[in-house]
Amino acid sequence: MRKISSGAILFAAFGALAHAQTQQELLRDGNSGSTDNVLTYGMGYHQQRYSPLRQINKSTVKRLVPVWSASLANEFGEQGQPLVYNGVLYAANVKRVVAIDVATGRQLWMTALEWDPAVARVVCCGLSNRGVALYNGKLFVGSVDAHLRALDANTGKEVWKVKIAEWKEGYSITSAPTVANGVLMTGMTGGEYGVRGFVDGYDPDTGKHLWRRHTTAGPGEKGNETWPAGDAYLRGGGSTWITGSYDPELNLLYWGTGNPHPVLAGKVRPGANLYTCSIVAVDASTGKLKWYYQTVPGDAWDLDSVGGFIMADVSQTSWSMASSARC
Repeated sequence: MRKISSGAILFAAFGALAHAQTQQELLRDGNSGSTDNVLTYGMGYHQQRYSPLRQINKSTVKRLVPVWSASLANEFGEQGQPLVYNGVLYAANVKRVVAIDVATGRQLWMTALEWDPAVARVVCCGLSNRGVALYNGKLFVGSVDAHLRALDANTGKEVWKVKIAEWKEGYSITSAPTVANGVLMTGMTGGEYGVRGFVDGYDPDTGKHLWRRHTTAGPGEKGNETWPAGDAYLRGGGSTWITGSYDPELNLLYWGTGNPHPVLAGKVRPGANLYTCSIVAVDASTGKLKWYYQTVPGDAWDLDSVGGFIMADVSQTSWSMASSARC
């Protein structure tokens, strides 16, 4: 009986991990008022990063004390936002992905992100990882050698791995992936090295490449005339190194793009250099560009426009009042 009971206890301890995470759960994240889980980068597709917790306020915050700590054994620093699902915290850095019991701090599993040491001499700008995505029982993570991985959320075992680009050409991934409407998406880095920026869409079950939205306009595309003649667009930058937000009603991603290449050298690439330093609205199912807004045409100052784009329902009255206050 003791052996049977021990097995039952182990099943109960890990049973929560085995439940598949659904698109409906992703849609509710940050909107339902539930504080049990944190399922998306930015605490909701809207990326408001706001929790409705009421137990912690101006009066009670002074009573917060450490309960446990866990070392992630990473000398390069931590930039990743953890996710929490059914009592398990998932975190990533440039070296590894871990699953931790939120109640005790006990590590449930660890998966190393192995990459060629030479990557450290190429990747821009610093060795970092900003987090993971969860969907349908899998955990997704990018790595600095420009690979995208799917791990079993229950065990950490690798399910599939795809190469999105060649790290030796300057490409890497430092942002957190995201899943929207059944499509796994990732950005990339490397604009300082003359790469061509993009956002990629993949099948989360198999890793099959579904679409690519380049962020520099090529021949036959609207905006190609904003680049110097020739193949400047192929080395034009426009990195997508911060995870975009998502509007489920319109099925649109709002993703920011970085500086054009060469950086700090506007005179050698006259024109607006679309779609660098822009907000691009992309259909999550197809990668089709719906609209864009360029914040810095022909950027010559390295003013990336990749910051998180916060979505909110704002009444016309409150918007008018806010506009008046700024005048």
